[in-house]
Amino acid sequence: MARQTEIIQLSKEERSYLKTLFGGGGGSNRKQTRARILDLLSKHTSPPEIARLLGCSLMTIYHIKRRFLSEGVESALSERPRSGKPVEISGEARARITALACSDAPEGYARWTLRLLADKAVELGFCDSVSHNHVRAILKKTN
Repeated sequence: MARQTEIIQLSKEERSYLKTLFGGGGGSNRKQTRARILDLLSKHTSPPEIARLLGCSLMTIYHIKRRFLSEGVESALSERPRSGKPVEISGEARARITALACSDAPEGYARWTLRLLADKAVELGFCDSVSHNHVRAILKKTN
C-alpha cells in the first residue's frame, strides 16, 4: 500500500507572510528559500521538482515540510541553534591578550609566541584556560 502524503495548506495570513519574504521583506537567503519551498508545496509541486527548481536537496524539503506540519510556519522558516561550545573568553580578555601581544616580549625571548601568550594570559588571570590556537584566532581578528 502506498504511503499517504500530507498536503500543505497555508492560511491567508501565512501566505501573505511568505509573500513579504519573497519581495525582500527581510530574512536571510536561507529563510527565503524555505518560504519558497513551503509556497511550492502548498501549490502541490512535487518535492523532486522543487529540489530541481531551487537547487536544494530532497531531504531539506522533507525536513521543512515535517517541521511545518508538526510545529507551524515560524518553526519551518527559522533555524534551530547549532551545536558547539559557546565562547568562554570575554571581549575584555580578548583585548588584554591583544595588548599583551603588542607589548615587549618576556626576557630571554625575541618575540611573543602563541604558546607564551596563552600561558601568560592564564597566569595573569585573563581567562581560566586558552589554547595557543585560540590566541591565534583572537590575534587574527585584529588589524
